[in-house]
Amino acid sequence: MILKRHLYDRAASMLTKYPMIAVTGPRQSGKTTFCRQLCPDYKYLNMELAENQEHARQDPHHFLQLYKGGVIFDEVQNVPEIFPYLQHYTDMRNEPGEYVLSGSQHFLLLEKITQSLAGRISIFNLLPFSLEELKGSSWEKSSWEDYLQTGFYPRIYERDIPPVSFYPDYLQTYVERDVRQLLNVNNLGLFRNFITACAGRVGQFLNLTQLSTDVGIDVKTVKSWLSILEASFICYRLPPWFRNFNRRIVKMPKAVFLRHRPGCLFAWHSFYHRFGESFCQGCFV
Repeated sequence: MILKRHLYDRAASMLTKYPMIAVTGPRQSGKTTFCRQLCPDYKYLNMELAENQEHARQDPHHFLQLYKGGVIFDEVQNVPEIFPYLQHYTDMRNEPGEYVLSGSQHFLLLEKITQSLAGRISIFNLLPFSLEELKGSSWEKSSWEDYLQTGFYPRIYERDIPPVSFYPDYLQTYVERDVRQLLNVNNLGLFRNFITACAGRVGQFLNLTQLSTDVGIDVKTVKSWLSILEASFICYRLPPWFRNFNRRIVKMPKAVFLRHRPGCLFAWHSFYHRFGESFCQGCFV
Protein backbone atom coordinates (compact mmCIF):
# COMPACT_ATOMS: atom_id res chain seq x y z
CA MET A 1 0.00 0.00 0.00
CA ILE A 2 1.24 3.49 -0.92
CA LEU A 3 -0.15 6.42 1.04
CA LYS A 4 -0.64 9.82 -0.53
CA ARG A 5 1.70 12.16 1.32
CA HIS A 6 0.63 15.65 2.32
CA LEU A 7 3.37 17.17 0.19
CA TYR A 8 2.01 15.58 -2.97
CA ASP A 9 -0.31 18.33 -4.22
CA ARG A 10 2.11 21.15 -3.46
CA ALA A 11 5.03 19.31 -5.08
CA ALA A 12 2.92 18.53 -8.15
CA SER A 13 2.03 22.21 -8.42
CA MET A 14 5.65 23.33 -8.20
CA LEU A 15 6.60 20.90 -10.98
CA THR A 16 4.55 23.06 -13.31
CA LYS A 17 6.36 26.24 -12.24
CA TYR A 18 10.04 25.30 -11.72
CA PRO A 19 12.41 23.28 -13.90
CA MET A 20 13.35 21.21 -10.84
CA ILE A 21 12.11 20.24 -7.41
CA ALA A 22 14.20 18.70 -4.64
CA VAL A 23 12.91 16.25 -2.04
CA THR A 24 15.07 15.86 1.06
CA GLY A 25 14.54 14.12 4.36
CA PRO A 26 15.94 11.44 6.65
CA ARG A 27 16.83 8.03 5.31
CA GLN A 28 13.87 5.68 5.05
CA SER A 29 11.29 8.49 5.12
CA GLY A 30 9.84 7.41 1.78
CA LYS A 31 11.52 9.86 -0.61
CA THR A 32 12.05 7.42 -3.47
CA THR A 33 8.49 6.10 -3.24
CA PHE A 34 7.16 9.66 -3.09
CA CYS A 35 9.14 10.78 -6.16
CA ARG A 36 8.03 7.78 -8.19
CA GLN A 37 4.43 8.27 -7.11
CA LEU A 38 4.64 11.95 -8.01
CA CYS A 39 6.24 11.29 -11.42
CA PRO A 40 5.45 7.70 -12.46
CA ASP A 41 6.49 8.28 -16.09
CA TYR A 42 9.88 9.80 -15.27
CA LYS A 43 13.13 7.96 -15.85
CA TYR A 44 14.62 6.92 -12.49
CA LEU A 45 18.37 6.96 -11.79
CA ASN A 46 19.98 5.97 -8.50
CA MET A 47 23.05 8.15 -8.16
CA GLU A 48 24.53 5.88 -5.49
CA LEU A 49 25.37 3.40 -8.24
CA ALA A 50 28.99 3.67 -9.35
CA GLU A 51 28.20 3.49 -13.07
CA ASN A 52 25.80 6.45 -12.87
CA GLN A 53 28.29 8.47 -10.85
CA GLU A 54 31.11 7.70 -13.29
CA HIS A 55 29.04 8.69 -16.33
CA ALA A 56 27.89 11.94 -14.73
CA ARG A 57 31.40 12.90 -13.64
CA GLN A 58 33.30 11.94 -16.79
CA ASP A 59 30.90 13.39 -19.35
CA PRO A 60 28.23 15.58 -17.71
CA HIS A 61 27.22 17.11 -21.06
CA HIS A 62 26.39 13.74 -22.59
CA PHE A 63 24.80 12.58 -19.35
CA LEU A 64 22.31 15.48 -19.24
CA GLN A 65 21.67 15.32 -22.97
CA LEU A 66 20.82 11.64 -22.56
CA TYR A 67 18.69 12.07 -19.45
CA LYS A 68 16.31 14.96 -19.98
CA GLY A 69 12.62 15.76 -20.23
CA GLY A 70 11.52 14.02 -17.03
CA VAL A 71 14.17 12.36 -14.83
CA ILE A 72 14.42 11.49 -11.12
CA PHE A 73 17.97 11.69 -9.75
CA ASP A 74 17.94 9.85 -6.42
CA GLU A 75 20.69 10.58 -3.85
CA VAL A 76 22.01 13.22 -6.23
CA GLN A 77 24.30 14.71 -3.56
CA ASN A 78 26.73 11.90 -4.42
CA VAL A 79 27.58 13.71 -7.66
CA PRO A 80 27.99 17.38 -6.68
CA GLU A 81 29.86 18.05 -9.94
CA ILE A 82 26.62 17.80 -11.90
CA PHE A 83 24.86 20.80 -10.35
CA PRO A 84 26.43 23.57 -12.50
CA TYR A 85 25.51 21.55 -15.60
CA LEU A 86 21.95 21.14 -14.35
CA GLN A 87 21.81 24.92 -14.11
CA HIS A 88 23.13 25.31 -17.65
CA TYR A 89 20.80 22.85 -19.33
CA THR A 90 17.63 23.77 -17.46
CA ASP A 91 18.26 27.43 -18.26
CA MET A 92 18.81 26.55 -21.90
CA ARG A 93 15.80 24.23 -22.28
CA ASN A 94 13.50 26.23 -19.99
CA GLU A 95 11.11 23.32 -19.41
CA PRO A 96 9.10 23.12 -16.16
CA GLY A 97 9.31 19.89 -14.20
CA GLU A 98 12.28 18.48 -16.09
CA TYR A 99 14.10 17.03 -13.06
CA VAL A 100 13.25 15.73 -9.61
CA LEU A 101 16.23 15.59 -7.24
CA SER A 102 16.21 13.66 -3.98
CA GLY A 103 18.74 13.17 -1.23
CA SER A 104 19.09 12.06 2.37
CA GLN A 105 21.90 14.42 3.29
CA HIS A 106 20.13 17.74 3.46
CA PHE A 107 23.29 19.67 4.34
CA LEU A 108 25.24 18.54 1.25
CA LEU A 109 22.28 18.80 -1.10
CA LEU A 110 21.22 22.23 0.11
CA GLU A 111 24.78 23.51 -0.15
CA LYS A 112 24.96 22.60 -3.83
CA ILE A 113 21.46 23.91 -4.53
CA THR A 114 22.22 27.32 -3.03
CA GLN A 115 25.48 27.50 -4.98
CA SER A 116 24.12 26.59 -8.41
CA LEU A 117 20.34 26.28 -8.52
CA ALA A 118 18.95 29.18 -6.50
CA GLY A 119 15.73 30.46 -8.06
CA ARG A 120 15.43 27.42 -10.29
CA ILE A 121 14.24 24.82 -7.80
CA SER A 122 11.55 24.27 -5.16
CA ILE A 123 12.64 22.35 -2.06
CA PHE A 124 10.49 19.96 0.01
CA ASN A 125 11.36 18.16 3.25
CA LEU A 126 9.68 14.77 3.47
CA LEU A 127 9.54 13.39 7.02
CA PRO A 128 8.19 9.96 8.03
CA PHE A 129 4.43 9.44 8.20
CA SER A 130 2.17 11.85 10.07
CA LEU A 131 -0.95 10.89 11.99
CA GLU A 132 -3.13 12.46 9.32
CA GLU A 133 -1.45 10.43 6.58
CA LEU A 134 -2.02 7.19 8.49
CA LYS A 135 -5.60 8.06 9.39
CA GLY A 136 -8.10 5.84 7.60
CA SER A 137 -5.45 3.45 6.26
CA SER A 138 -4.94 -0.18 7.24
CA TRP A 139 -1.87 0.99 9.17
CA GLU A 140 -3.82 3.30 11.47
CA LYS A 141 -3.40 2.38 15.12
CA SER A 142 -5.97 2.48 17.87
CA SER A 143 -4.12 4.61 20.41
CA TRP A 144 -1.36 7.16 20.70
CA GLU A 145 0.55 4.72 22.92
CA ASP A 146 0.83 2.36 19.94
CA TYR A 147 2.26 5.17 17.84
CA LEU A 148 4.79 5.98 20.55
CA GLN A 149 5.94 2.38 20.51
CA THR A 150 6.12 2.05 16.74
CA GLY A 151 7.23 5.43 15.46
CA PHE A 152 6.45 6.62 11.94
CA TYR A 153 9.08 5.34 9.52
CA PRO A 154 7.32 3.84 6.47
CA ARG A 155 9.35 0.63 6.27
CA ILE A 156 8.19 -0.41 9.74
CA TYR A 157 4.61 -0.37 8.47
CA GLU A 158 5.27 -1.71 4.97
CA ARG A 159 7.36 -4.69 6.10
CA ASP A 160 5.95 -5.14 9.60
CA ILE A 161 9.44 -4.78 11.11
CA PRO A 162 9.60 -4.80 14.93
CA PRO A 163 10.73 -1.35 16.17
CA VAL A 164 13.28 -3.02 18.47
CA SER A 165 15.01 -4.32 15.33
CA PHE A 166 14.51 -1.35 13.02
CA TYR A 167 15.83 1.51 15.16
CA PRO A 168 19.17 0.02 16.31
CA ASP A 169 19.94 -0.88 12.68
CA TYR A 170 18.89 2.59 11.56
CA LEU A 171 21.13 4.20 14.16
CA GLN A 172 24.14 2.09 13.21
CA THR A 173 23.67 2.88 9.51
CA TYR A 174 23.28 6.58 10.26
CA VAL A 175 26.41 6.80 12.40
CA GLU A 176 28.59 4.62 10.19
CA ARG A 177 27.48 6.16 6.91
CA ASP A 178 26.06 9.66 7.11
CA VAL A 179 28.09 10.93 10.06
CA ARG A 180 31.35 9.80 8.46
CA GLN A 181 30.47 11.70 5.28
CA LEU A 182 29.14 14.83 6.93
CA LEU A 183 31.70 15.21 9.70
CA ASN A 184 35.21 14.09 10.42
CA VAL A 185 34.43 12.18 13.61
CA ASN A 186 37.37 10.05 14.69
CA ASN A 187 35.59 8.52 17.67
CA LEU A 188 32.17 7.28 16.52
CA GLY A 189 31.58 5.82 19.98
CA LEU A 190 31.84 9.32 21.43
CA PHE A 191 29.33 10.56 18.85
CA ARG A 192 26.96 7.77 19.90
CA ASN A 193 27.34 8.94 23.51
CA PHE A 194 26.51 12.43 22.34
CA ILE A 195 23.27 11.23 20.68
CA THR A 196 22.41 9.31 23.83
CA ALA A 197 22.96 12.41 25.97
CA CYS A 198 20.78 14.48 23.64
CA ALA A 199 18.02 11.85 23.68
CA GLY A 200 18.15 11.83 27.48
CA ARG A 201 17.40 15.55 27.45
CA VAL A 202 14.34 15.41 25.22
CA GLY A 203 11.87 18.02 26.40
CA GLN A 204 14.45 19.73 28.61
CA PHE A 205 16.18 23.04 28.09
CA LEU A 206 19.24 22.64 25.88
CA ASN A 207 22.21 23.60 28.02
CA LEU A 208 25.23 23.30 25.73
CA THR A 209 27.76 23.74 28.52
CA GLN A 210 26.26 20.96 30.63
CA LEU A 211 26.02 18.72 27.57
CA SER A 212 29.69 19.26 26.73
CA THR A 213 30.69 18.43 30.31
CA ASP A 214 28.63 15.24 30.41
CA VAL A 215 29.91 13.94 27.06
CA GLY A 216 33.49 15.12 27.47
CA ILE A 217 33.73 17.43 24.44
CA ASP A 218 34.01 21.20 24.13
CA VAL A 219 31.05 23.50 23.47
CA LYS A 220 32.23 24.22 19.94
CA THR A 221 32.05 20.52 19.13
CA VAL A 222 28.61 20.28 20.73
CA LYS A 223 27.36 23.04 18.43
CA SER A 224 28.91 21.37 15.39
CA TRP A 225 27.48 17.95 16.19
CA LEU A 226 24.04 19.40 16.92
CA SER A 227 24.11 21.03 13.50
CA ILE A 228 24.80 17.62 11.97
CA LEU A 229 21.85 16.06 13.81
CA GLU A 230 19.63 18.87 12.56
CA ALA A 231 20.95 18.73 8.99
CA SER A 232 20.28 14.99 8.82
CA PHE A 233 16.75 15.32 10.24
CA ILE A 234 17.48 13.46 13.47
CA CYS A 235 16.53 16.25 15.83
CA TYR A 236 15.70 19.93 15.89
CA ARG A 237 15.76 22.76 18.38
CA LEU A 238 12.30 23.71 19.57
CA PRO A 239 12.38 27.47 20.28
CA PRO A 240 10.59 28.79 23.36
CA TRP A 241 7.24 30.51 22.95
CA PHE A 242 6.52 33.76 24.72
CA ARG A 243 4.23 36.63 23.84
CA ASN A 244 7.30 38.81 24.26
CA PHE A 245 9.41 38.30 21.10
CA ASN A 246 12.64 39.31 22.82
CA ARG A 247 12.24 36.51 25.35
CA ARG A 248 11.83 34.01 22.51
CA ILE A 249 15.29 34.97 21.30
CA VAL A 250 17.18 34.92 24.59
CA LYS A 251 15.59 31.90 26.29
CA MET A 252 16.98 28.38 25.83
CA PRO A 253 15.42 26.08 23.21
CA LYS A 254 14.63 22.42 23.79
CA ALA A 255 16.09 19.50 21.84
CA VAL A 256 13.39 17.39 20.20
CA PHE A 257 13.94 14.17 18.23
CA LEU A 258 11.84 13.85 15.13
CA ARG A 259 10.47 10.35 15.63
CA HIS A 260 9.91 8.19 18.66
CA ARG A 261 10.45 4.73 20.10
CA PRO A 262 10.72 4.17 23.87
CA GLY A 263 14.18 3.08 24.93
CA CYS A 264 15.69 4.12 21.60
CA LEU A 265 17.99 7.02 20.86
CA PHE A 266 15.34 8.40 18.53
CA ALA A 267 12.83 8.75 21.36
CA TRP A 268 11.68 12.32 21.32
CA HIS A 269 8.14 12.71 22.54
CA SER A 270 7.64 15.71 24.82
CA PHE A 271 4.73 17.57 26.36
CA TYR A 272 5.06 21.23 25.57
CA HIS A 273 2.80 23.73 27.27
CA ARG A 274 1.55 26.39 24.89
CA PHE A 275 -1.61 28.45 25.00
CA GLY A 276 -2.70 26.38 27.97
CA GLU A 277 -2.58 23.13 25.97
CA SER A 278 -0.80 20.25 27.66
CA PHE A 279 0.09 18.43 24.48
CA CYS A 280 2.15 19.85 21.65
CA GLN A 281 0.13 19.67 18.45
CA GLY A 282 3.35 19.46 16.44
CA CYS A 283 4.53 16.24 18.03
CA PHE A 284 3.08 14.02 15.31
CA VAL A 285 3.55 16.37 12.35
